[in-house]
Amino acid sequence: MPDYGHPLRFGSFITPTNAPASRPGELAVLSEELGLDLVTFQDHPYQASFLDTWTLLTWVAARTERVHLAGNVLSLPLRQPAVLARAAASLDLLSHGRVSLGLGSGAFWDGIEAMGGRRLTPGQGVDALSEAIDVIRGIWDVSQTRPLHVGGEYHRVDGAQRGPAPAHDIPLWIGAYKPRMLRLAAQKGDGWLPSLPYLKPGDLARGNTVIDEAARSAGREPAQIVRLLNITPQESADDLVGLAVDEGISTFVVMGDDARGLRRFAQEIAPAVRERVDAERSRRGVSTRGRIRTAAQLARRVPGIAYDDVPASLADRAVEPSDPAYARYRSGYLRGGAPGLVLRPQTVEQVQDAVAFATKHREVPLGVFSAGHGLSGRSLNHDGLVIDVSSLNTIDLVDAEASVVRIGPGARWVDVARALAPHGLAITSGDYGGVGVGGLATAGGIGWFARSHGLTIDHLRSVDVVLADGTLKHASAEENADLFWAMRGAGANFGVAVSFEFAAPHVEKVAFAQLVFDVHHLASFLEKWGAAIESADRSVTGQVILGPPRGEKQYAQAMLVVESDDPALIVERLQPIADIAPLVDQSVALAAYDEVISAFVSDEPQQGQGEPLAHSGMVGHLTPGFARQVAAMLEAGATYFFQIRAVGGAVSDVPSDATAYGWRDANFSIVAFGSEQSGLDQYWPRLLPHLEGLYLSFESDLGDEALTRAFPPANLARLRGLKGKYDPTGLFRDNFFIPPA
Repeated sequence: MPDYGHPLRFGSFITPTNAPASRPGELAVLSEELGLDLVTFQDHPYQASFLDTWTLLTWVAARTERVHLAGNVLSLPLRQPAVLARAAASLDLLSHGRVSLGLGSGAFWDGIEAMGGRRLTPGQGVDALSEAIDVIRGIWDVSQTRPLHVGGEYHRVDGAQRGPAPAHDIPLWIGAYKPRMLRLAAQKGDGWLPSLPYLKPGDLARGNTVIDEAARSAGREPAQIVRLLNITPQESADDLVGLAVDEGISTFVVMGDDARGLRRFAQEIAPAVRERVDAERSRRGVSTRGRIRTAAQLARRVPGIAYDDVPASLADRAVEPSDPAYARYRSGYLRGGAPGLVLRPQTVEQVQDAVAFATKHREVPLGVFSAGHGLSGRSLNHDGLVIDVSSLNTIDLVDAEASVVRIGPGARWVDVARALAPHGLAITSGDYGGVGVGGLATAGGIGWFARSHGLTIDHLRSVDVVLADGTLKHASAEENADLFWAMRGAGANFGVAVSFEFAAPHVEKVAFAQLVFDVHHLASFLEKWGAAIESADRSVTGQVILGPPRGEKQYAQAMLVVESDDPALIVERLQPIADIAPLVDQSVALAAYDEVISAFVSDEPQQGQGEPLAHSGMVGHLTPGFARQVAAMLEAGATYFFQIRAVGGAVSDVPSDATAYGWRDANFSIVAFGSEQSGLDQYWPRLLPHLEGLYLSFESDLGDEALTRAFPPANLARLRGLKGKYDPTGLFRDNFFIPPA
């Protein structure tokens, strides 16, 4: 029989005994510590001496970090497939893509009947399992917007909502012995999982033949079905080498609940088998193959991307257009996307592998994705590469006394706020908690504490960056200071940030105020708003949002944070702002910062499509000329969302040349959203004479003119020089590309 060239993997098959209940989990943790690839458990919940397998898998997932997990095999008569699909996807997301599903049609029928199950003949069991697989894959297929309908005889789904999509393409391994079940494994499964003690001589060869023929008849390559085998501890290295090179077995799962036996298997048997199989494959000219895809899946690949050259460290979690997880990358917050390949590193070393792969594809677009909230949508692209760092999402308070916190780029700011809240700490970080740390912490970060604490980057103490050449650099005021300067405001041009260290200020409860003004004269209102904010105490930071008039009515919605928990002081500091125009609605609430930043967070999938049109500017004062142009723009309906955010204060305390972000003397940041049809591009140039720069996170125009407004001239000249030093070939160019000097 052929060697299918699958990578060798080794795992444990643990009895889910509840006497003691801690034992299976301890053996699972030991399996990971020993370097095994896989931990599996039986699924016989009707046995009083066993723990429930799915509960145990969840428990073990929380106690491990690397090892993959599976039932061996799950009994489908006891697992409603739609519910199982969602449970598996949920656990896969929580474990960062470490779940596999071993499935069987069920055994011990007397026990099942006693629990109210239905007795099935062997043939009916195959049909029931086939329908269950259709349901499971249908639930995972979130690329389909229509509800799921499966009208089977044994499993019916009538209009079920799809999702969630798992973190990776969960493989389905079929426990099978008879020809019909073997053919099902070939047609709909990803692997064959028998147990050696139940096999007769020649059964593996016969089973492989049935699977290979059925796979070809179904238009699949035989190598698309991985061959796994449960083995006893008595098998020797010689036995396993023969099973690998002559019978096509690539994953060996050892039965037994003895820690010494696991150590022997992991430390003696597995390394010997791996070494000898590698040598035999080299002698025979058999190359190790990754995941095998169908012709239809291959047809959806984008020309110009060497999919087969994806580093082994990333291959298992890489997402192609044909994968269920791809739907996550079709939409950002405002912009649609259709990348050709998404790489999802989980470690710094894997980020380096991803960047090395990207350097070999210099001709295709490259996006770096942390949460996908960027208003310009540049973390996604069409037909290019995306490096998704969302799995690097740790939040660690490394020095409680100095309030130093280390954060991964994939964390969301709402999660950071919640982690710091019990310690009385907070980092100003935009106004929406769903934003990813990586994008905002390299651009600036205009948040609810801008006037009292400055920008997000003003609290950054160091950053670790993977550069275009794949090297990892630590940047701080003392080490690689020029890179540290560039990363604070233009970081997207210089590498992939993989870790940030911030000094978090102490923040007690704040007042969150929402005011709705009835605006009778818009230009006058804007002038008064600007004057009131500029003269307000630094503890007051906020924004006002305007849209086109509603008939003869013009409203302005203001949201403000006052860093105080003294009601009298809060009223005193808000009153001058509240007096600038009649109020039609108002509310003020005391809240913790994490409650404010999470107020508008949605856990619904992002649905942005098309190309957003947004323009940004920085302005020192809301002058009469500026106010008149804004009023004309709104009255014409050129923008449906016009926002004025307060900066100044502590932001202006930092010299303009201290960071790449240089518009330190501005008191306000503005952003306008519109469309080609609304006329935003026709009205926006009228504002430019009143502006002195822009905030790149809110600008969709990436042209040369926008770049010259994104940074003060001296800062841009310095950035161009540093670009030539750190990224001379312009690998990182799809988010406000700074040409090397």
